[in-house]
Order: sequence, then structure tokens, then C-alpha cells
Amino acid sequence: MDDDRGAGSALALAVVAAVLVVTAGLMALVIAFAARHQAQSDADASALAAADVASGVVAGVPCEAAARAAGLGGSSLVECALTGGVATVSVGRTVLGVEVRVTSRAGPGPVERPGPAEGPGPLPAETRPP
Repeated sequence: MDDDRGAGSALALAVVAAVLVVTAGLMALVIAFAARHQAQSDADASALAAADVASGVVAGVPCEAAARAAGLGGSSLVECALTGGVATVSVGRTVLGVEVRVTSRAGPGPVERPGPAEGPGPLPAETRPP
């Protein structure tokens, strides 16, 4: 005689355990994803801070400003370099025992000046002075 009493409980326990394992894995993935985005925001802010100082808009030392900006977001400045007014910074943060490192650049944008052929052109007849 086969006695299957309690088999449903064992099966339910196995299903609950599997759901918990999958949920824990997904939570770790979401936490890592959010941390990477936060680190990218910190890197962007750090690069902008360094570029502002390098351009003279804000007083100070560019890489020190970048380190302060990274620290405000919870990351740490790993690398900072300036080349011709363009700041390149790398920041890192540790999440679940793994270091997340991202890089960002900031600097002056291209300045477009209209040439003689790219001017506004002639005024329409109804707006010309008499």
C-alpha cells in the first residue's frame, strides 16, 4: 500500500522555495541595475563639475570638484583627467560585494558660427523698411 499523504506539502514547500530563490535573484539584479544607474548619474555630475571648474565658470580644482560631486551621490572618484577643457572621470561604488565602475566626459560643446553663406538671408518684402 502506497501512502502519499504529505506529498502535497512537500511539493508546495519546493515550489515556495523555488519562488524565493528566483525572487532573491531578481532582487539582486534590480539592485545592481539601480546602482549602475546611480553610479552613471554620479559620473555625469562629477564630469560636469570638473568641466565647470576647468572652464573657469566655478572656482576651484577640477578633480577635487569631481570627487565632491561623486561623494554626494555615494560613489567615489576613481580617475580624473582633463584634456583641453574636457573632463573625463571614472567613478565607482560597491554593490553586493561587486565594484561598479562607470566613466563620463563633459566639456564645452561645439560652437557653430554662421558663415557668410549661412546668414539669415534677405527679409521678406512685407518686413523691409520703406
